Amino acid sequence: MEQARNDSAKAERTDEELIRLFRAGNTSAFESLVYRYEGELYGYLARYLRDKTLAEDVFQNTFLVVFQKASQFEEGKPFRPWLYAIATNQAIDATRKVKRRAMTSLDQDRGGEDGKETSLLENQVGPGITPQAQSEVEEERARVRNTVDKLPDFLRQVVLLAYFQEMKYQDIAEVLGIPLGTVKSRLHTAMAKLQEAWGLSKELAGG
Repeated sequence: MEQARNDSAKAERTDEELIRLFRAGNTSAFESLVYRYEGELYGYLARYLRDKTLAEDVFQNTFLVVFQKASQFEEGKPFRPWLYAIATNQAIDATRKVKRRAMTSLDQDRGGEDGKETSLLENQVGPGITPQAQSEVEEERARVRNTVDKLPDFLRQVVLLAYFQEMKYQDIAEVLGIPLGTVKSRLHTAMAKLQEAWGLSKELAGG
């Protein structure tokens, strides 16, 4: 009963209160943060990396860094952008390592041979929808995901954070370490590219 009350109290605490408790020596507060972000942050990393296994590794590494660098969290700042900045940096590092391993493998192969804004996915399946209409909605969602995946990384980052994680522009600027104006500019460019690609894909599908 006492444990249930303690768990309920932690669930009601803000992220900032939990990280403060952890810094004071309360390890269960850290566990509460991991549990709180388990679904949300993993989902972001899975979309960013397009590899569920790698996303799991990066999620674990992210909270390892949080554990190690909790003392560096700045009082008075929101925790979520700080967490996402760590996660994004870990994802970038993981992507670079994967690319290096791939290039090494290719080199070895050659050597052997030669010597709050509107959601992008706002269409929801409503009550009474027909199977055909539901299928069309799912196909549309898949096309949106595919077009987002084809964006350059620096544009895909802001789209994922703004439209999938629903972050404010200022928070995105903090996560990525770029000016607010750059966030807006990249989003504008990304949306133009998505609209162009989306229009072309619909033309091809219709033609």
